[in-house]
Amino acid sequence: MTKEIRNIAIIAHVDHGKTTMVDQLLRQSGTFEEHEKVVDTVMDNHAIERERGITILAKNCAVNWNGTHINILDTPGHADFGGEVERALSMVDGVVLLIDAQEGPMPQTRFVTKKALALGLKPIVVVNKVDKPGANPDKVVNAAFDLFDKLGATDEQLDFPVVYASGINGWSSLEEGEPGEKWGTDMAPLFDTILRHVPSVKGDATAPLQLQISALDYSTFVGRIGVGRITQGTLKPGMDVLVAKGVDGGTYKGRVNQVLTFQGLERVQATEAGPSDIVLVNGIENIGIGETITDVANPQPMPMLKIDEPTLTMNFCVNTSPLAGREGKFVTSRQIWDRLQKELRSNVALRVKETDEDGIFEVSGRGELHLTILLEEMRREGYELAVSKPRVVFREVNGETHEPFEMVTADIEEGHQGGVMQALGERKGELVNMESDGRGRVRLEYRIPARGLIGFTNEFLNLTRGSGLISNIFDSYEAYAGEIGGRKNGVLISMDDGEIFTYALGKLDDRGRMFVKAGDPVYEGMIVGIHSRDNDLVVNATRTKQLTNFRVSGKEDAIKITPPIDLSLEYAVEFIDDDELVEITPTSIRLRKRHLKESDRKRAKNSALS
Repeated sequence: MTKEIRNIAIIAHVDHGKTTMVDQLLRQSGTFEEHEKVVDTVMDNHAIERERGITILAKNCAVNWNGTHINILDTPGHADFGGEVERALSMVDGVVLLIDAQEGPMPQTRFVTKKALALGLKPIVVVNKVDKPGANPDKVVNAAFDLFDKLGATDEQLDFPVVYASGINGWSSLEEGEPGEKWGTDMAPLFDTILRHVPSVKGDATAPLQLQISALDYSTFVGRIGVGRITQGTLKPGMDVLVAKGVDGGTYKGRVNQVLTFQGLERVQATEAGPSDIVLVNGIENIGIGETITDVANPQPMPMLKIDEPTLTMNFCVNTSPLAGREGKFVTSRQIWDRLQKELRSNVALRVKETDEDGIFEVSGRGELHLTILLEEMRREGYELAVSKPRVVFREVNGETHEPFEMVTADIEEGHQGGVMQALGERKGELVNMESDGRGRVRLEYRIPARGLIGFTNEFLNLTRGSGLISNIFDSYEAYAGEIGGRKNGVLISMDDGEIFTYALGKLDDRGRMFVKAGDPVYEGMIVGIHSRDNDLVVNATRTKQLTNFRVSGKEDAIKITPPIDLSLEYAVEFIDDDELVEITPTSIRLRKRHLKESDRKRAKNSALS
């Protein structure tokens, strides 16, 4: 109970090296045995995290350094998973802010830093990847100071320590070295800086228990597991406790089964835990995020965690296409609703509500990535459903409609600057800052309605030939900015049910790009491609060549077909229009019109016009 404890979170913009840095801290603290084989980015143990190279869920681990127990939380960099960041920061006393030595502070850097400074946490700035070509550590440190100042940092927070590091190569240094050379030998300077600058906050071990649940886990053996930090008091297995839903909320009694703490990546059972310990608690089946586990005789609940509200919403619907039920295991509205309710237990930034229409649920989140990750998880679990185009969440402020605005940073080649600026301007974007790095690339900063970013990622990649980098972060709610133009191309719609034939694809090749290939099943109203013009076109996608007894001498013309567009989940969700849906199954992603029959589509259009 008298051990020295430090609780830190590692925060940064996406891809600035958080998870790789945690790998090195685990390795160099002696967490792994010499003979133990450890995969890279060991903290990203979620299948989708590994595939995409991003962190989605905040994770806990712990190391020992010079007799001090250091709890480390690896947090996501994407703003869409800001709920994870906010909960992680509620458990720590200091943050290690990683900034790429070449890119400098980015939109998500601003987001996570703002959260940390608001909680009174003093960051340790780690300039990472200093051995990268083009690295400019001095510029990055000055930019970090300016960012802190703009975000209202105190004098103490502005006096931040700086560590230079190469996470991938496993060294850190307190002094800036020569370009192209190794500045340090190991992670000891970073460890020592953490011990020196992160406070060891101790509560009263004899005071009434106070433990706020900041994350949830689940085990088939013990059920739901709550993760949180003990503010005061002592927790032991078998204790009777009171669970409070905030200061003014309801309460219920429970009994703690096991108390576990983190050691490396493992969870070890503890006979007791005290102030500043980050623990896992099981035995309380209905425990929820933000609730306080406290003393029965003298309860001292803490305020519920405040999470930013969602800015984007989509409709999740029962799949009603002619191919419904062929590929999925869970297809009914009840099964989809139960899965969404289960997600709400741990995904605190998500909102779900029923609509007036049967089998349609309104699901709101922090962004497209937040919602499409949920959809990807559901399809992998065997769910089959359809989803609508994302829509922003509007608010009424003093009788005026307000909408969410985003700060966008685009890092592009100078040759693509004109096209990108024109595209952002058409989407009501306002240029805030522009700077060149002197090496042929330019950084554009825009403030733009969130509506203008729906469907922009693919256009941006085309405009920059895949060489551009773009990221965005929620800024604020402002007055409605007016109409924004939608998709510029129409779609090719199948007129019949059946199977795609090569002959049909050959006949349609000059009409546009296809989403389907030979052998794929299609149905009336299914979208099979992008039309080369701005109107929708109904086509015969199941057409076959009529065979006759006549043969011609010489070689017959070979059918030339352009390869189909790879229809990823993100692309599909961004591509569709208001009158279209994405059909999602465990094995397929298809696009369709909301009304499958052409007559129904015309009737709906006329009804909307009147």
